[in-house]
Amino acid sequence: MNKPPFRIEQLDHVVLRVHDVPLMQAFYCEVLGCSVERRQDDIGLVQLRAGNSLIDLVAVDSKLGRQGGAGPGTEGHNMDHLCLSVADYDETAILAHLKAHGVEVGETGSRYGAKGEGPSIYLFDPQGNMVELKGPPSM
Repeated sequence: MNKPPFRIEQLDHVVLRVHDVPLMQAFYCEVLGCSVERRQDDIGLVQLRAGNSLIDLVAVDSKLGRQGGAGPGTEGHNMDHLCLSVADYDETAILAHLKAHGVEVGETGSRYGAKGEGPSIYLFDPQGNMVELKGPPSM
């Protein structure tokens, strides 16, 4: 079997099709600590810096967003979840922070990720997308 002529380094970006860009931007920036990297209002795109990666928010009713068909709703989403690797993982502090912001929190536990088995927290953004905050691998 031939190997590809390249090597994947890390997740570059995730694109979320959203109904309310300002609400989602506030959640990812104010609750999870992302920052606005770039805007392309002519196509309905806001790119948020998430560590070494980007989270792109695309308005479903924008030029770019309409290409994806119907927007996410109660019967379906555009993805299962996105996972953000977290430095200084302190589960108690993270859960208190999320609660203070009224964030819906799902299951916590040990899960396997890119760096190995370690702690993680599932939570939900305002549009119902599941986000995993992944701590460092357990030794």
